[in-house]
Amino acid sequence: MTKPHQPWFVRREMPPADAVRRIHLIGIAGAGMGAFAGMLQAAGYEVRGSDRNVYPPMSTELEQRGIAWMEGWAAEHLDWGPDLVIVGNVCRRDNPEVAAAAERGIPYVSFPQAFGDLFLMRGTPVVVAGTHGKTTTTALTSWLLSACGLDPGMLVGGVTRNFDSTFLLGQGGPFVVEGDEYDTAFFDKGPKFLHYRPKLTILNNIEFDHADIYDTLDEIIENFDRLIDILPSDGVLFANADDPLVLQRAARSKARVVTYGFGEGASLRAVDVEPNARGCDFTLVRDGRSLGRVASPLAGRHNVWNTLAAFGVGFELGLTFEALARAVGGYLGVKKRQEEKGEADGVLVLDDYAHHPTAIEETLKALQARYPGRTLWAVYEPKSNTARRNVHQQDYARAFAAAPHAWFARPFVKEDKLAQDEKLDLDRLVADLQAAGVDAGHRPDIPTLAAHLADAVPRGDVVVFMSSSGFEGIHDRLLGALRDREARRTP
Repeated sequence: MTKPHQPWFVRREMPPADAVRRIHLIGIAGAGMGAFAGMLQAAGYEVRGSDRNVYPPMSTELEQRGIAWMEGWAAEHLDWGPDLVIVGNVCRRDNPEVAAAAERGIPYVSFPQAFGDLFLMRGTPVVVAGTHGKTTTTALTSWLLSACGLDPGMLVGGVTRNFDSTFLLGQGGPFVVEGDEYDTAFFDKGPKFLHYRPKLTILNNIEFDHADIYDTLDEIIENFDRLIDILPSDGVLFANADDPLVLQRAARSKARVVTYGFGEGASLRAVDVEPNARGCDFTLVRDGRSLGRVASPLAGRHNVWNTLAAFGVGFELGLTFEALARAVGGYLGVKKRQEEKGEADGVLVLDDYAHHPTAIEETLKALQARYPGRTLWAVYEPKSNTARRNVHQQDYARAFAAAPHAWFARPFVKEDKLAQDEKLDLDRLVADLQAAGVDAGHRPDIPTLAAHLADAVPRGDVVVFMSSSGFEGIHDRLLGALRDREARRTP
């Protein structure tokens, strides 16, 4: 279980709210920190920050917002006189800006604490948690609430296409936030979501992930238990009834539990499910009573769960089924979630964030339903801390067997220097897939992988790139090569 010497979470002293006007962010170019920088600026704070190797798209985002950042980390970066320093997860204990803040008496806190203290005090926090689906469910819930006439706040780890943003300030009503189970800061090894003051919480699934900070599934369960335990008695826990572990842990909740899923025991149930090229249609049954059909633009079983949870929040906030069912059809999704990047020479190129085996398998099945009659190529970059390890060796073989073609980039090499017996064995993975009848292989780098695909993928097929990062722009590289291929064939 979680190491006994670790506190649940760490709260540092915050200055009075009216004393904070200037805020400095250490690690401002991270996805969450960059979004938070924009939110702080929109709320009227003067914001600056620092980071190393700031590249697009975050450098572009910061420039467009007029937010200045300084390269690297140095004590003089605080000379502009901030009232508060926010410490990102990337920041280590020996960071010179942290030392300078302590020396100068400038208060410093973690990003989750600052967010909780500055934005979640005045509304109803809706925390979306679980191993998978957090970003989509957060964005979808926010859209449904907004489209139905509420003015929600939102903070999400992806760019929502409906709002073209990672955040909404809201006006003191529901505030929907992606509840990350990753640790908070060098001085706070508890998960981020413990700072978010949950009133309504979605718990979609529990699986092993983040192998760089968790040793066992038990440690992850312990932290989700902590989230459940801080829900107040007048709160609500929305629990995925199709995940046995979620259902087991939900039994400890002192808050009211609303279950959702496909099985007969769920309070919110999807029946008569029909995947199609538009997404997925189903009938929503609430407490045994059929409410009507939902025509969701989201494909896949996992997105039915996400939609049920989002509707559950809407019901709790007083919205009607009819209003929610109308609104869901206008949901545009999140960038890098089954995102169509373009089509060239008859090949459709998609981008997706899936990198855990369960998410990969569900995504591949969803795409085959969305694009019937087109052959799917799954292309994966094992880049995350967990993906580079062999903890999911067999699970990857099962997941990628859902596609006729599976190709891989060699694992990204980082400074963590994993032992050989800890690393993902890509040769073995390819051999296992080939034995299962999948066309599988790997290439040593991005250019050669893109070149192989440009030669091998026939017209009419679909290529989905899956990675927890930008995959070094392989999407545009392949599209360019396919356009060249088309030009060579055209007289």
